Amino acid sequence: MKRLILACAIVGLSSAALADTGSAAASTPAAAPAPAVPAALSSNPAQVGYSIGFLTGKANMQKLPDMDIESYISGFRDAYAGKPGALTEEQMKSVLTDFQKKMADAEAAKAKQEASDNAAKSSAYLAQNGKKAGVTTTASGLQYEVVSVGKGAKPKSTDKVKVNYEGRLIDGTLFDSSIQRGEPASFELDQVIAGWTEGLQLMPVGSKFKFTIPPSLGYGEQGAGPIPPNSVLVFDVELLDILKPDAPDDSKSAK
Repeated sequence: MKRLILACAIVGLSSAALADTGSAAASTPAAAPAPAVPAALSSNPAQVGYSIGFLTGKANMQKLPDMDIESYISGFRDAYAGKPGALTEEQMKSVLTDFQKKMADAEAAKAKQEASDNAAKSSAYLAQNGKKAGVTTTASGLQYEVVSVGKGAKPKSTDKVKVNYEGRLIDGTLFDSSIQRGEPASFELDQVIAGWTEGLQLMPVGSKFKFTIPPSLGYGEQGAGPIPPNSVLVFDVELLDILKPDAPDDSKSAK
């Protein structure tokens, strides 16, 4: 129980206070004047208590929108007063374990539905995109468009390459870009997603291609970071060079 309460306080202070305060400062040229402090919060202990309570509530309101706040306050007061709990600690553990299971089940159901919805969207998008002029679909399902063709050699799956690229979801969301970072990426072709391993081998050095990668050749049902499950990935790629095996690995992106 102590660990749960402490975690709530820490989450509130770190994510809500520091992150929100930082983003507000970055986006606001001049800070608005602070509101007058209510008389009830004139003392430092009162301000500390209110701040912890407010930020804990702010940090948890999204994940626990249906919390019974009055019961929360009652339990908090009883604990601080040293009173015996209205529930035994065993009962509390059982209640919270059941609650966590329900939350996990709800998250799993949501993720399953999202994966199903994305799979349908991805299939429809690939079917439509494959009909466009200039789009070639390989046996694996990879779709590519030739923007320009270079005069260099084509890499093998065991080669290390240097590229510039941008990756987007089908709604246009940019999730990765060596161009924005201002530095090309280099990696071994057999260490990245299958769509990249196949697609880069079609490109002579100096070429620019557009890849439309189905989920089966990307991150599949699991997704990765900002990439939802069963997502089509759209990459604009420029192959800059084939590197020697001992060349430094500049980036883990696109893996």
